[in-house]
Amino acid sequence: MPLVLIVVLPFLGSILAAILPHNARNQESWLAGIIALVCAGLVIYTAPAVFNGEVLVHNISWLPSMGVNMTFRMDGFAWLFALLVTIMGALVVLYARYYMDPADPVPRFFSFFLAFMGSMLGVVLSGNVIQLVIFWELTSLSSFMLIAYWHHRQDARRGARMALTITAAGGFCLLAGMLMIGHIVGSYELSEILASGNLIRNHPWYIPILVLIALGGLTKSAQFPFHFWLPNAMAAPTPVSAYLHSATMVKAGVFILARFWPVLASTDQWFWIIGGAGMCSLLIGAFAATFQQDMKGVLAYSTISHLGLITLLLGLNSELALIAAIFHMINHATFKASLFMATGIVDHETGTRDMGVLSGLRKAMPITATLAIVAAAAMAGVPLLNGFLSKEMFFSETLFVDQTSYSSYLLPGLAVLASSFSVAYSLRFITQVFFGKPATDLPRKPHDPPHWMLFPSAVLVLLCILIGIFPEQIIGSILRVSATAILGDHLPAYSLAIWHGFNLPLIMSILALIGGISLLYVLKPLFRSYPGQTPVLYRFDGRKSFDAVMNGIDNVAYILLEWFSSKRLQPQVLWIVVITLAVGMLPLLGGNWLYLKQPFSFDPAFALLWMVGGACAIGAAYLAKYNRFRALALSGGAGLITCVTFAWLSAPDLALTQLVVETVTVVLILLGLRWLPRRVIEESQVTPLQAFIRRFRDLAIAICSGLGLSALVYIMLTRDKPEGLSAFFLEKALPEGGGNNVVNVILVDFRGFDTYGEISVLGIVAITVYALLRRFRPPQESIHALENRHEIQTIDGNGLTNEHSLPKGILLAPNVLGRLMLPVITLISLYFLLRGHNLPGGGFVGGLIFATGIILQYMLSGIHWVETRSRVRPQYWISIGLLIAGGSSMLAWWVGQPFLSAISWDIYLPVIGKLHLSSVILFDIGVYALVVGATTFMLVALAHQSLRFYRKTPAAEMETNAGASTQLNFSDRVN
Repeated sequence: MPLVLIVVLPFLGSILAAILPHNARNQESWLAGIIALVCAGLVIYTAPAVFNGEVLVHNISWLPSMGVNMTFRMDGFAWLFALLVTIMGALVVLYARYYMDPADPVPRFFSFFLAFMGSMLGVVLSGNVIQLVIFWELTSLSSFMLIAYWHHRQDARRGARMALTITAAGGFCLLAGMLMIGHIVGSYELSEILASGNLIRNHPWYIPILVLIALGGLTKSAQFPFHFWLPNAMAAPTPVSAYLHSATMVKAGVFILARFWPVLASTDQWFWIIGGAGMCSLLIGAFAATFQQDMKGVLAYSTISHLGLITLLLGLNSELALIAAIFHMINHATFKASLFMATGIVDHETGTRDMGVLSGLRKAMPITATLAIVAAAAMAGVPLLNGFLSKEMFFSETLFVDQTSYSSYLLPGLAVLASSFSVAYSLRFITQVFFGKPATDLPRKPHDPPHWMLFPSAVLVLLCILIGIFPEQIIGSILRVSATAILGDHLPAYSLAIWHGFNLPLIMSILALIGGISLLYVLKPLFRSYPGQTPVLYRFDGRKSFDAVMNGIDNVAYILLEWFSSKRLQPQVLWIVVITLAVGMLPLLGGNWLYLKQPFSFDPAFALLWMVGGACAIGAAYLAKYNRFRALALSGGAGLITCVTFAWLSAPDLALTQLVVETVTVVLILLGLRWLPRRVIEESQVTPLQAFIRRFRDLAIAICSGLGLSALVYIMLTRDKPEGLSAFFLEKALPEGGGNNVVNVILVDFRGFDTYGEISVLGIVAITVYALLRRFRPPQESIHALENRHEIQTIDGNGLTNEHSLPKGILLAPNVLGRLMLPVITLISLYFLLRGHNLPGGGFVGGLIFATGIILQYMLSGIHWVETRSRVRPQYWISIGLLIAGGSSMLAWWVGQPFLSAISWDIYLPVIGKLHLSSVILFDIGVYALVVGATTFMLVALAHQSLRFYRKTPAAEMETNAGASTQLNFSDRVN
């Protein structure tokens, strides 16, 4: 259970943070900080078991028949990353409390932040690879929202789009690789996959799997050639950069490479693909960082370089290199997060991050300068700091690579060169910002921030010092348990001592320090000549390639749009019908489909019924050109014939649902019909022959579509039934689903996951319709239709006079009767809701019936009368419906059943006797609430159009409001 809570708590906190008031910055930061600390406490709580070599596993049944379950798994490596994510999250929350401006939408920030934390913990603790990919893509989505937090800025939108495009595409590649691995192993459980390394490496699919997994990891960790998205993501707030780009998101890529190291490593292909990408990233990132003018730009490219170092270590096919990679993951998180925080403090207190402007801040900001200097020294690999130890281990491993005859000389030389650039950009970062003559033209007067804003950076810098001086005591056991989780119990011998004698790795470290200092002075003229650019690599900027590809896609889309698009509705519908007809014909190309399985029988009454329905349909199609209202009425008649047909064929559930849907749809279209512009008959340039050919074409397509659909329906009805499928539902509906209504049991039990997805889509559609129509302005000619309306005054029960508009000639009697009908309709809707599990009905039908009652009030009583008395907002119905349906679905987990399983129990009441209850009624109630909210929301969007042209001028409204008490309009509350 602690494993589940570690992942679930941040998501719950994200929901709570989103609904807190805009000005509740302290409460939101406290909420986020407490959740991060609680999760960290839960991780620490599992430490005794993990350090004893146990692998903690918690399984939740999801799709047991398909071998897919929700599995949370914690070993030493997952424990390390979970601790990094939670502890770093708590420190960043404290830092963000002082960094974020009170004018910023802080609830949105902490909501996205906690959602990202939960997603990252899900990646780390997933014991099922499909589940891992889901959380992996959630990190891409939540990081997109964090990077685009200041969405009013173009650079933020652009950087977020670039990050999402690249990392999400890598996630799809990762999913394909995981599916292939699961197919080879026969299981998607991580434990079984990690034990099947030889099977996967010897399989013909090994290289495609390696490429796909590498694409997933390299895109997430911003490794060459996908490195360019990370610098563009620096448009995010600095707390986001400190969290995402030091300990979490970019670490997810190297985490996945290290996690699957026992499965995919130890081959030449792994060495060249992973090691090659790491070496390119190490050199390119270090070189580019040296020429950046923006402080965050330096840190972004240095992150690419250090992640390249880790990736290169993972690609060396050495167990010692793997241990060094894990060690550097820890060290990089500490000094890089501290440097990002120092950069944010400088930006926060001075108003700029431009290194060409900043200078001499050491005296004005002594504490910040001290912390930044120590962290930058750790990044450069200065002795007695943690970065020096892991970089010396890196040098040591490059000396023992013997892949080719020249690599034993080339790789150490390139490692020293990259480390020299690391020293150069670290030294430049410090000297230009904190040393030299104090700047006098800064936007703000610099000074140290509050101590609590410095506290997170101070904690991380202290760790850099302690690990650098006492590595074995501070980090030794954590490193061993992490490496054991990947390599097993037989670890190679290694030492974390700060002194190993005067050896070759130490000489390489000294050469890197001297070389970096020399490079800084040699390249100083170039800093002035190429401010913010790299003189050579700038021409090969990956961002330009990305923009070129995206522009190419846009150009192709524009060309296709120009070819196939039209402002007229008829050609658009024509393309849809033709493509649908072509796709529908594909199954028929195989032949052997036209056969009769039973003798054809003719029923005159049924034929007469369909003749009436056909006449309605043809009449609707004909009158749509001349009279829309009559066409709508005739189409409703065709729908009514369809309802009768369902009842005729013994499908009462379908008949009832179709009847209610038809009623609601006709009314909703009727509300929108009034705003369609008048049909203008223009002088056509088409000849009579061309018009005849076009009509003949449309008629032929319509006949083919109708006959084709009828043929498919007939084939489906007369073909051999899938063996055991219908019988299965009929036999299992009552004993396993607990209901006699097979259709309803299928919807809420056997295929409940599909239903939950459908109601989610329905809610999204309703919100989208409202969002699109809230700014819609009806055409000018529709205004005259409202001029014939007049205002009618009514007196409510409180004696207040209300005005609402009604069409001419309408009487108050149906108005009052319509209001009295609402309680009756409510009872009918509840009746169909509660009886749906055993008799025709259900949540969908009940919700539509209740929505019809609300529509009736709008039609008879007017918009003002209904909305000034409404106490429940439609969006609340939608959200509550989703929560109830989702909560009832997860209720099965508490009794050890798979997701969406029906839980039934019997209770005995004194008078009533035995009462059978099932959790599916809660699911049906959720469907009921969402259908009511979605239908009403779309109704509100349409009904409000009649109010937009009659809003008074501000002066008139002030006069009206001064003389009478006003009520909060429903549209204002929704908006």
